[in-house]
Amino acid sequence: MSTDKRMPINIENLKIHRLLELYRTKELNPKEVIDCLFSHIEKIEPKIKAFVHFNREKITKELENIPQKEGKLKGIPVTIKDNICVKDEPTTCASKILGGFSPPYDATVVERLKREGAILFGKANMDEFAFGSSCETSFYGPTHNPWNTSCVPGGSSGGSAAAVASDETVASLGSDTGGSIRQPASFCGIVGLKPTYGRVSRYGLVAFASSLDQIGPLTKDVKDCALLMNVIAGYDEKDSTSVNIPVPDYTKALVKDIRGMKIGVPREYFLEGIDKEVKKAIEEAITLIKDLKAEVKEVSLPHTEYAVATYYIIATAEASSNLARFDGVQYGYRTKDISSVNDIIQFYSRTRKEGFGAEAKRRIMLGTYVLSHGYYDAYYLRALKVRTLIRKDFEEAFKECDIILTPTSPTPPFRMGEKTENPLAMYLSDIYTISVNLAGVPAISLPCGFTNDQLPIGMQLIGKPFDEETIFRLAYTYEQNTDWHYKKPKL
Repeated sequence: MSTDKRMPINIENLKIHRLLELYRTKELNPKEVIDCLFSHIEKIEPKIKAFVHFNREKITKELENIPQKEGKLKGIPVTIKDNICVKDEPTTCASKILGGFSPPYDATVVERLKREGAILFGKANMDEFAFGSSCETSFYGPTHNPWNTSCVPGGSSGGSAAAVASDETVASLGSDTGGSIRQPASFCGIVGLKPTYGRVSRYGLVAFASSLDQIGPLTKDVKDCALLMNVIAGYDEKDSTSVNIPVPDYTKALVKDIRGMKIGVPREYFLEGIDKEVKKAIEEAITLIKDLKAEVKEVSLPHTEYAVATYYIIATAEASSNLARFDGVQYGYRTKDISSVNDIIQFYSRTRKEGFGAEAKRRIMLGTYVLSHGYYDAYYLRALKVRTLIRKDFEEAFKECDIILTPTSPTPPFRMGEKTENPLAMYLSDIYTISVNLAGVPAISLPCGFTNDQLPIGMQLIGKPFDEETIFRLAYTYEQNTDWHYKKPKL
Protein backbone atom coordinates (compact mmCIF):
# COMPACT_ATOMS: atom_id res chain seq x y z
CA MET A 1 0.00 0.00 0.00
CA SER A 2 1.45 3.30 -1.04
CA THR A 3 1.90 6.12 1.46
CA ASP A 4 1.71 8.69 -1.32
CA LYS A 5 -0.97 11.19 -0.22
CA ARG A 6 -1.80 11.92 -3.85
CA MET A 7 -2.96 8.36 -4.43
CA PRO A 8 -6.71 7.70 -3.89
CA ILE A 9 -7.41 5.58 -0.80
CA ASN A 10 -9.57 2.50 -1.26
CA ILE A 11 -10.95 2.59 2.27
CA GLU A 12 -12.74 -0.76 2.46
CA ASN A 13 -9.53 -2.61 1.46
CA LEU A 14 -7.50 -1.14 4.32
CA LYS A 15 -5.95 -3.28 7.02
CA ILE A 16 -5.72 -2.42 10.73
CA HIS A 17 -2.09 -1.27 10.64
CA ARG A 18 -2.65 0.95 7.60
CA LEU A 19 -5.81 2.48 9.13
CA LEU A 20 -3.95 3.28 12.36
CA GLU A 21 -1.26 5.00 10.32
CA LEU A 22 -3.81 7.08 8.37
CA TYR A 23 -5.64 8.01 11.60
CA ARG A 24 -2.33 9.12 13.11
CA THR A 25 -1.47 11.33 10.14
CA LYS A 26 -5.10 12.58 10.05
CA GLU A 27 -5.51 11.57 6.41
CA LEU A 28 -8.58 9.61 7.47
CA ASN A 29 -10.91 9.47 10.46
CA PRO A 30 -13.07 6.65 11.86
CA LYS A 31 -16.33 8.24 10.64
CA GLU A 32 -15.13 8.18 7.02
CA VAL A 33 -14.21 4.52 7.39
CA ILE A 34 -17.51 3.53 9.00
CA ASP A 35 -19.56 5.46 6.41
CA CYS A 36 -17.61 3.75 3.62
CA LEU A 37 -18.15 0.31 5.17
CA PHE A 38 -21.89 1.01 5.62
CA SER A 39 -22.17 1.73 1.88
CA HIS A 40 -20.07 -1.31 0.98
CA ILE A 41 -22.18 -3.59 3.21
CA GLU A 42 -25.41 -2.38 1.59
CA LYS A 43 -24.01 -3.47 -1.77
CA ILE A 44 -22.27 -6.70 -0.75
CA GLU A 45 -24.20 -8.21 2.16
CA PRO A 46 -27.20 -9.51 0.14
CA LYS A 47 -24.74 -11.76 -1.76
CA ILE A 48 -22.64 -12.86 1.23
CA LYS A 49 -24.93 -12.82 4.31
CA ALA A 50 -22.01 -12.63 6.72
CA PHE A 51 -23.95 -10.93 9.55
CA VAL A 52 -26.79 -12.15 11.74
CA HIS A 53 -27.13 -8.91 13.74
CA PHE A 54 -26.00 -5.49 12.59
CA ASN A 55 -27.14 -2.42 14.53
CA ARG A 56 -26.16 0.53 12.36
CA GLU A 57 -27.74 3.03 14.76
CA LYS A 58 -25.75 1.72 17.74
CA ILE A 59 -22.49 1.74 15.74
CA THR A 60 -23.12 5.35 14.70
CA LYS A 61 -23.75 6.29 18.32
CA GLU A 62 -20.61 4.49 19.43
CA LEU A 63 -18.68 6.44 16.81
CA GLU A 64 -19.57 9.70 18.58
CA ASN A 65 -17.58 8.54 21.64
CA ILE A 66 -14.44 7.60 19.69
CA PRO A 67 -12.71 11.04 19.89
CA GLN A 68 -12.74 10.76 23.69
CA LYS A 69 -11.17 7.30 23.64
CA GLU A 70 -7.57 6.15 23.52
CA GLY A 71 -6.15 2.75 22.78
CA LYS A 72 -4.28 0.42 20.46
CA LEU A 73 -7.32 -0.14 18.23
CA LYS A 74 -8.94 3.28 18.44
CA GLY A 75 -11.51 3.60 15.66
CA ILE A 76 -10.94 0.10 14.21
CA PRO A 77 -14.13 -1.85 13.33
CA VAL A 78 -14.04 -5.44 14.60
CA THR A 79 -16.84 -7.97 14.00
CA ILE A 80 -17.69 -10.54 16.67
CA LYS A 81 -18.83 -14.13 16.07
CA ASP A 82 -22.37 -14.66 17.35
CA ASN A 83 -21.30 -17.07 20.12
CA ILE A 84 -19.25 -14.39 21.94
CA CYS A 85 -21.24 -12.27 24.41
CA VAL A 86 -21.62 -8.55 23.81
CA LYS A 87 -23.56 -6.69 26.49
CA ASP A 88 -27.15 -5.87 25.46
CA GLU A 89 -26.58 -7.22 21.92
CA PRO A 90 -28.28 -10.39 20.63
CA THR A 91 -26.08 -13.49 21.13
CA THR A 92 -27.87 -16.41 19.51
CA CYS A 93 -25.11 -18.81 18.39
CA ALA A 94 -27.15 -18.77 15.13
CA SER A 95 -29.72 -20.99 16.86
CA LYS A 96 -33.47 -20.60 17.26
CA ILE A 97 -33.21 -21.73 20.88
CA LEU A 98 -31.26 -18.59 21.83
CA GLY A 99 -33.54 -16.28 19.83
CA GLY A 100 -34.09 -13.01 21.71
CA PHE A 101 -31.27 -13.59 24.21
CA SER A 102 -29.07 -10.56 24.97
CA PRO A 103 -26.42 -11.10 27.67
CA PRO A 104 -26.10 -8.52 30.47
CA TYR A 105 -22.28 -8.58 30.29
CA ASP A 106 -19.35 -8.49 27.86
CA ALA A 107 -17.02 -11.39 27.15
CA THR A 108 -13.49 -10.60 28.35
CA VAL A 109 -12.21 -10.31 24.74
CA VAL A 110 -14.99 -7.80 23.98
CA GLU A 111 -14.18 -5.85 27.14
CA ARG A 112 -10.52 -5.67 26.02
CA LEU A 113 -11.45 -4.54 22.50
CA LYS A 114 -13.68 -1.79 23.92
CA ARG A 115 -10.95 -0.72 26.33
CA GLU A 116 -8.55 -0.26 23.39
CA GLY A 117 -11.06 1.85 21.43
CA ALA A 118 -12.24 -0.71 18.85
CA ILE A 119 -15.70 -0.25 17.33
CA LEU A 120 -17.84 -3.39 17.64
CA PHE A 121 -19.07 -3.94 14.12
CA GLY A 122 -21.93 -6.44 14.08
CA LYS A 123 -22.35 -10.11 15.01
CA ALA A 124 -21.18 -12.64 12.41
CA ASN A 125 -23.08 -15.67 11.17
CA MET A 126 -21.87 -19.17 12.11
CA ASP A 127 -22.87 -22.80 12.12
CA GLU A 128 -25.44 -23.36 14.86
CA PHE A 129 -23.53 -23.54 18.17
CA ALA A 130 -20.35 -23.86 16.04
CA PHE A 131 -21.44 -27.34 14.89
CA GLY A 132 -20.24 -27.54 11.30
CA SER A 133 -17.53 -26.96 8.72
CA SER A 134 -19.48 -25.00 6.11
CA CYS A 135 -21.57 -22.27 7.83
CA GLU A 136 -24.71 -23.90 6.40
CA THR A 137 -26.37 -24.98 9.69
CA SER A 138 -27.21 -21.47 10.91
CA PHE A 139 -30.88 -20.92 11.80
CA TYR A 140 -30.59 -17.65 9.85
CA GLY A 141 -29.45 -19.32 6.64
CA PRO A 142 -26.01 -19.94 5.15
CA THR A 143 -23.17 -17.51 4.51
CA HIS A 144 -21.63 -17.53 1.01
CA ASN A 145 -17.96 -17.59 0.03
CA PRO A 146 -16.91 -14.20 -1.42
CA TRP A 147 -14.61 -15.95 -3.96
CA ASN A 148 -17.50 -17.96 -5.38
CA THR A 149 -20.93 -17.43 -3.87
CA SER A 150 -22.02 -20.96 -4.83
CA CYS A 151 -19.32 -22.30 -2.47
CA VAL A 152 -19.25 -22.44 1.34
CA PRO A 153 -17.02 -20.05 3.32
CA GLY A 154 -16.04 -22.82 5.75
CA GLY A 155 -17.20 -23.17 9.31
CA SER A 156 -18.06 -22.57 11.91
CA SER A 157 -16.66 -19.00 11.85
CA GLY A 158 -17.76 -18.65 8.20
CA GLY A 159 -19.49 -15.30 8.78
CA SER A 160 -16.43 -13.82 10.52
CA ALA A 161 -14.14 -14.99 7.68
CA ALA A 162 -16.45 -13.96 4.81
CA ALA A 163 -16.97 -10.48 6.32
CA VAL A 164 -13.18 -9.90 6.36
CA ALA A 165 -12.57 -11.41 2.90
CA SER A 166 -15.35 -9.33 1.30
CA ASP A 167 -14.09 -6.15 3.05
CA GLU A 168 -17.39 -5.74 4.93
CA THR A 169 -15.31 -5.36 8.08
CA VAL A 170 -11.65 -4.79 8.89
CA ALA A 171 -11.12 -7.74 11.25
CA SER A 172 -13.16 -10.34 13.16
CA LEU A 173 -13.07 -12.60 16.17
CA GLY A 174 -14.02 -16.25 15.78
CA SER A 175 -13.88 -19.38 17.92
CA ASP A 176 -12.02 -22.59 17.09
CA THR A 177 -13.01 -25.97 18.56
CA GLY A 178 -11.72 -28.25 15.80
CA GLY A 179 -10.55 -25.82 13.11
CA SER A 180 -13.41 -23.31 13.08
CA ILE A 181 -11.11 -20.29 12.65
CA ARG A 182 -8.42 -21.85 10.44
CA GLN A 183 -10.61 -23.75 7.95
CA PRO A 184 -12.83 -20.72 7.07
CA ALA A 185 -9.71 -18.52 6.95
CA SER A 186 -8.29 -20.99 4.42
CA PHE A 187 -11.53 -21.14 2.38
CA CYS A 188 -11.82 -17.32 2.29
CA GLY A 189 -8.14 -16.53 1.60
CA ILE A 190 -7.37 -14.67 4.85
CA VAL A 191 -5.34 -15.20 8.04
CA GLY A 192 -6.82 -16.99 11.09
CA LEU A 193 -5.11 -17.92 14.35
CA LYS A 194 -6.10 -20.46 16.99
CA PRO A 195 -4.03 -19.46 20.03
CA THR A 196 -2.71 -21.92 22.61
CA TYR A 197 -5.48 -23.20 24.88
CA GLY A 198 -5.48 -20.86 27.90
CA ARG A 199 -3.78 -17.92 26.12
CA VAL A 200 -7.05 -16.04 25.38
CA SER A 201 -9.88 -15.92 27.91
CA ARG A 202 -12.99 -17.94 27.07
CA TYR A 203 -15.12 -16.03 29.57
CA GLY A 204 -18.24 -14.96 27.69
CA LEU A 205 -17.84 -17.53 24.92
CA VAL A 206 -20.91 -19.77 24.75
CA ALA A 207 -19.30 -23.16 25.28
CA PHE A 208 -19.39 -25.91 22.65
CA ALA A 209 -16.64 -28.23 23.97
CA SER A 210 -14.98 -26.54 26.94
CA SER A 211 -11.65 -28.41 26.78
CA LEU A 212 -11.18 -27.56 23.07
CA ASP A 213 -12.73 -24.10 22.46
CA GLN A 214 -10.50 -21.11 21.93
CA ILE A 215 -11.20 -17.55 20.71
CA GLY A 216 -8.90 -16.07 18.05
CA PRO A 217 -8.54 -13.39 15.34
CA LEU A 218 -9.40 -13.48 11.61
CA THR A 219 -7.61 -10.74 9.67
CA LYS A 220 -6.45 -9.57 6.24
CA ASP A 221 -2.77 -10.19 6.97
CA VAL A 222 -0.33 -11.51 9.58
CA LYS A 223 0.52 -8.08 11.04
CA ASP A 224 -3.16 -7.39 11.78
CA CYS A 225 -3.38 -10.80 13.44
CA ALA A 226 -0.47 -9.92 15.75
CA LEU A 227 -2.02 -6.53 16.58
CA LEU A 228 -5.34 -8.14 17.57
CA MET A 229 -3.57 -10.80 19.63
CA ASN A 230 -1.74 -8.06 21.55
CA VAL A 231 -5.15 -6.85 22.72
CA ILE A 232 -7.10 -10.05 23.41
CA ALA A 233 -4.37 -12.34 24.85
CA GLY A 234 -3.60 -12.53 28.55
CA TYR A 235 -4.62 -13.93 31.90
CA ASP A 236 -8.21 -13.56 33.07
CA GLU A 237 -9.23 -14.51 36.58
CA LYS A 238 -12.81 -15.05 35.37
CA ASP A 239 -11.67 -18.04 33.27
CA SER A 240 -10.33 -20.95 35.35
CA THR A 241 -8.49 -22.35 32.31
CA SER A 242 -6.70 -19.06 31.59
CA VAL A 243 -2.92 -19.36 32.05
CA ASN A 244 -1.10 -16.67 34.01
CA ILE A 245 2.13 -16.20 32.06
CA PRO A 246 3.46 -12.99 30.46
CA VAL A 247 2.17 -12.04 27.02
CA PRO A 248 4.86 -10.84 24.59
CA ASP A 249 4.44 -8.03 22.06
CA TYR A 250 3.62 -10.17 19.04
CA THR A 251 4.48 -7.43 16.55
CA LYS A 252 8.15 -7.76 17.61
CA ALA A 253 8.11 -11.29 16.14
CA LEU A 254 7.32 -9.88 12.69
CA VAL A 255 10.83 -10.09 11.25
CA LYS A 256 11.59 -11.30 7.73
CA ASP A 257 14.17 -13.89 8.71
CA ILE A 258 13.70 -17.64 9.15
CA ARG A 259 17.28 -18.72 8.54
CA GLY A 260 18.00 -21.85 10.54
CA MET A 261 14.40 -22.38 11.62
CA LYS A 262 13.47 -26.07 11.61
CA ILE A 263 10.19 -26.88 9.86
CA GLY A 264 8.60 -30.32 10.27
CA VAL A 265 6.31 -31.75 7.60
CA PRO A 266 4.26 -34.70 8.92
CA ARG A 267 4.18 -37.60 6.46
CA GLU A 268 0.67 -38.62 7.62
CA TYR A 269 -0.85 -35.37 6.25
CA PHE A 270 0.02 -36.05 2.62
CA LEU A 271 -1.58 -39.44 2.08
CA GLU A 272 -4.97 -40.43 0.63
CA GLY A 273 -7.69 -37.77 0.30
CA ILE A 274 -5.66 -34.61 -0.27
CA ASP A 275 -6.68 -32.57 -3.31
CA LYS A 276 -3.99 -32.39 -6.04
CA GLU A 277 -4.07 -28.59 -6.27
CA VAL A 278 -3.85 -28.23 -2.47
CA LYS A 279 -0.86 -30.61 -2.39
CA LYS A 280 0.88 -28.70 -5.20
CA ALA A 281 0.38 -25.33 -3.46
CA ILE A 282 1.81 -26.68 -0.19
CA GLU A 283 4.80 -28.21 -1.99
CA GLU A 284 5.51 -24.86 -3.65
CA ALA A 285 5.27 -23.13 -0.26
CA ILE A 286 7.77 -25.63 1.17
CA THR A 287 10.16 -24.92 -1.73
CA LEU A 288 9.96 -21.18 -1.03
CA ILE A 289 10.56 -21.72 2.69
CA LYS A 290 13.66 -23.80 1.84
CA ASP A 291 14.86 -20.98 -0.44
CA LEU A 292 14.52 -18.63 2.54
CA LYS A 293 17.12 -20.82 4.31
CA ALA A 294 14.87 -22.68 6.75
CA GLU A 295 15.55 -26.37 7.29
CA VAL A 296 12.61 -28.58 6.23
CA LYS A 297 12.44 -32.20 7.38
CA GLU A 298 9.87 -34.97 7.54
CA VAL A 299 8.35 -35.75 10.96
CA SER A 300 5.71 -38.21 12.09
CA LEU A 301 2.44 -37.76 14.00
CA PRO A 302 1.54 -41.49 14.14
CA HIS A 303 -1.84 -41.19 15.87
CA THR A 304 -3.27 -38.75 13.30
CA GLU A 305 -5.59 -41.41 11.88
CA TYR A 306 -7.48 -41.57 15.21
CA ALA A 307 -7.92 -37.80 15.57
CA VAL A 308 -11.32 -37.39 13.91
CA ALA A 309 -12.95 -40.25 15.88
CA THR A 310 -11.36 -39.06 19.13
CA TYR A 311 -12.44 -35.48 18.52
CA TYR A 312 -16.07 -36.34 17.79
CA ILE A 313 -16.38 -38.44 20.94
CA ILE A 314 -14.88 -35.78 23.23
CA ALA A 315 -16.46 -32.78 21.50
CA THR A 316 -19.97 -34.23 21.34
CA ALA A 317 -19.78 -35.46 24.95
CA GLU A 318 -18.88 -31.96 26.16
CA ALA A 319 -21.45 -30.37 23.83
CA SER A 320 -24.28 -32.55 25.11
CA SER A 321 -23.40 -31.47 28.64
CA ASN A 322 -23.00 -27.76 27.81
CA LEU A 323 -26.24 -27.56 25.83
CA ALA A 324 -28.30 -29.11 28.63
CA ARG A 325 -28.79 -25.60 30.05
CA PHE A 326 -30.89 -24.52 27.07
CA ASP A 327 -34.31 -25.71 28.22
CA GLY A 328 -36.60 -22.75 27.61
CA VAL A 329 -36.54 -21.61 31.25
CA GLN A 330 -33.37 -19.55 31.58
CA TYR A 331 -32.55 -18.42 28.04
CA GLY A 332 -34.13 -17.51 24.74
CA TYR A 333 -36.80 -19.57 22.98
CA ARG A 334 -39.53 -21.64 24.65
CA THR A 335 -42.29 -23.64 23.03
CA LYS A 336 -45.37 -21.59 22.20
CA ASP A 337 -47.79 -24.46 22.74
CA ILE A 338 -47.59 -24.41 26.54
CA SER A 339 -51.33 -25.10 27.07
CA SER A 340 -50.96 -28.66 25.75
CA VAL A 341 -47.89 -29.46 27.88
CA ASN A 342 -48.64 -31.84 30.77
CA ASP A 343 -45.44 -31.60 32.81
CA ILE A 344 -42.01 -29.98 32.96
CA ILE A 345 -40.30 -32.86 31.14
CA GLN A 346 -42.67 -32.46 28.21
CA PHE A 347 -42.02 -28.68 28.29
CA TYR A 348 -38.24 -29.22 28.10
CA SER A 349 -38.61 -31.85 25.42
CA ARG A 350 -40.86 -29.77 23.18
CA THR A 351 -38.76 -26.63 23.59
CA ARG A 352 -35.53 -28.44 22.69
CA LYS A 353 -37.15 -30.30 19.79
CA GLU A 354 -38.39 -27.02 18.30
CA GLY A 355 -35.35 -24.95 19.24
CA PHE A 356 -32.38 -27.03 18.09
CA GLY A 357 -31.48 -27.72 14.45
CA ALA A 358 -30.68 -31.16 13.01
CA GLU A 359 -26.89 -31.04 13.49
CA ALA A 360 -27.23 -29.85 17.10
CA LYS A 361 -29.65 -32.71 17.85
CA ARG A 362 -27.28 -35.22 16.19
CA ARG A 363 -24.36 -34.09 18.37
CA ILE A 364 -26.41 -33.96 21.58
CA MET A 365 -27.62 -37.53 21.00
CA LEU A 366 -24.15 -38.81 20.09
CA GLY A 367 -22.61 -37.08 23.12
CA THR A 368 -25.27 -38.36 25.49
CA TYR A 369 -24.73 -41.89 24.17
CA VAL A 370 -20.95 -41.90 24.70
CA LEU A 371 -21.39 -40.60 28.25
CA SER A 372 -24.17 -43.04 29.16
CA HIS A 373 -23.81 -45.82 31.72
CA GLY A 374 -21.98 -48.79 30.26
CA TYR A 375 -20.45 -46.86 27.36
CA TYR A 376 -18.39 -44.24 29.21
CA ASP A 377 -15.32 -46.48 29.52
CA ALA A 378 -15.68 -47.91 26.03
CA TYR A 379 -15.87 -44.56 24.28
CA TYR A 380 -15.21 -41.42 26.32
CA LEU A 381 -12.46 -42.72 28.59
CA ARG A 382 -10.73 -44.44 25.67
CA ALA A 383 -10.94 -41.22 23.63
CA LEU A 384 -9.26 -39.30 26.45
CA LYS A 385 -6.40 -41.83 26.43
CA VAL A 386 -5.95 -41.45 22.66
CA ARG A 387 -6.00 -37.66 23.11
CA THR A 388 -2.97 -38.03 25.39
CA LEU A 389 -1.17 -40.05 22.70
CA ILE A 390 -1.94 -37.36 20.11
CA ARG A 391 -0.54 -34.69 22.41
CA LYS A 392 2.60 -36.79 22.94
CA ASP A 393 3.01 -37.07 19.14
CA PHE A 394 3.33 -33.28 19.00
CA GLU A 395 5.74 -33.24 21.96
CA GLU A 396 7.99 -35.77 20.18
CA ALA A 397 7.78 -33.93 16.84
CA PHE A 398 8.69 -30.62 18.47
CA LYS A 399 11.94 -32.19 19.74
CA GLU A 400 13.00 -32.21 16.08
CA CYS A 401 11.49 -28.97 14.76
CA ASP A 402 10.27 -25.47 15.71
CA ILE A 403 7.13 -25.44 13.55
CA ILE A 404 4.98 -28.10 11.88
CA LEU A 405 3.69 -27.23 8.40
CA THR A 406 0.56 -28.83 6.90
CA PRO A 407 -2.33 -27.98 4.59
CA THR A 408 -5.19 -26.32 6.51
CA SER A 409 -7.86 -28.31 4.69
CA PRO A 410 -7.55 -31.36 2.40
CA THR A 411 -9.70 -29.62 -0.23
CA PRO A 412 -10.44 -26.11 -1.51
CA PRO A 413 -13.90 -24.64 -0.70
CA PHE A 414 -16.65 -27.06 -1.73
CA ARG A 415 -20.07 -26.26 -3.17
CA MET A 416 -23.02 -25.40 -0.93
CA GLY A 417 -25.10 -28.48 -0.15
CA GLU A 418 -22.36 -30.84 -1.36
CA LYS A 419 -21.73 -32.40 2.06
CA THR A 420 -24.88 -31.55 4.05
CA GLU A 421 -26.35 -35.05 3.58
CA ASN A 422 -23.11 -36.78 4.56
CA PRO A 423 -22.03 -35.74 8.08
CA LEU A 424 -18.90 -37.95 7.96
CA ALA A 425 -17.64 -36.23 4.78
CA MET A 426 -18.28 -32.89 6.48
CA TYR A 427 -16.40 -33.99 9.61
CA LEU A 428 -13.37 -34.98 7.47
CA SER A 429 -13.06 -31.35 6.27
CA ASP A 430 -11.35 -30.64 9.59
CA ILE A 431 -9.01 -33.63 9.52
CA TYR A 432 -5.83 -31.46 9.46
CA THR A 433 -6.96 -29.02 12.15
CA ILE A 434 -8.60 -31.22 14.78
CA SER A 435 -5.37 -32.64 16.28
CA VAL A 436 -4.22 -29.11 17.13
CA ASN A 437 -7.24 -28.60 19.42
CA LEU A 438 -6.82 -32.03 21.01
CA ALA A 439 -3.17 -31.17 21.79
CA GLY A 440 -3.99 -27.58 22.88
CA VAL A 441 -1.20 -26.08 20.75
CA PRO A 442 -1.42 -22.88 18.63
CA ALA A 443 -1.76 -22.80 14.82
CA ILE A 444 -2.32 -20.24 12.09
CA SER A 445 -3.78 -20.54 8.59
CA LEU A 446 -2.59 -18.17 5.87
CA PRO A 447 -3.09 -18.07 2.09
CA CYS A 448 -0.57 -20.06 0.04
CA GLY A 449 -2.16 -20.28 -3.41
CA PHE A 450 -5.29 -20.55 -5.53
CA THR A 451 -6.88 -23.32 -7.57
CA ASN A 452 -7.41 -23.05 -11.32
CA ASP A 453 -10.96 -21.92 -10.47
CA GLN A 454 -9.57 -19.07 -8.34
CA LEU A 455 -10.52 -20.58 -4.99
CA PRO A 456 -8.13 -19.94 -2.06
CA ILE A 457 -5.83 -22.56 -0.55
CA GLY A 458 -4.53 -22.28 3.02
CA MET A 459 -1.33 -23.40 4.74
CA GLN A 460 -1.32 -24.28 8.45
CA LEU A 461 1.67 -23.56 10.73
CA ILE A 462 1.53 -25.30 14.10
CA GLY A 463 3.69 -24.15 17.02
CA LYS A 464 4.77 -25.27 20.48
CA PRO A 465 2.46 -24.31 23.40
CA PHE A 466 2.54 -20.53 24.02
CA ASP A 467 5.02 -20.02 21.18
CA GLU A 468 2.78 -17.96 18.90
CA GLU A 469 5.81 -15.72 18.28
CA THR A 470 7.64 -18.34 16.16
CA ILE A 471 4.42 -18.95 14.20
CA PHE A 472 4.14 -15.21 13.51
CA ARG A 473 7.79 -15.01 12.42
CA LEU A 474 7.45 -17.79 9.84
CA ALA A 475 4.00 -16.66 8.67
CA TYR A 476 5.18 -13.05 8.25
CA THR A 477 8.33 -14.04 6.38
CA TYR A 478 6.36 -16.27 4.01
CA GLU A 479 3.68 -13.60 3.50
CA GLN A 480 6.25 -10.89 2.73
CA ASN A 481 7.74 -13.10 0.02
CA THR A 482 4.41 -13.85 -1.69
CA ASP A 483 1.45 -11.80 -2.89
CA TRP A 484 -1.49 -14.08 -2.08
CA HIS A 485 -2.73 -11.71 0.65
CA TYR A 486 -3.13 -8.88 -1.86
CA LYS A 487 -5.63 -10.79 -4.01
CA LYS A 488 -9.30 -9.82 -3.68
CA PRO A 489 -12.52 -11.59 -4.69
CA LYS A 490 -14.50 -9.98 -7.53
CA LEU A 491 -17.85 -9.02 -6.05
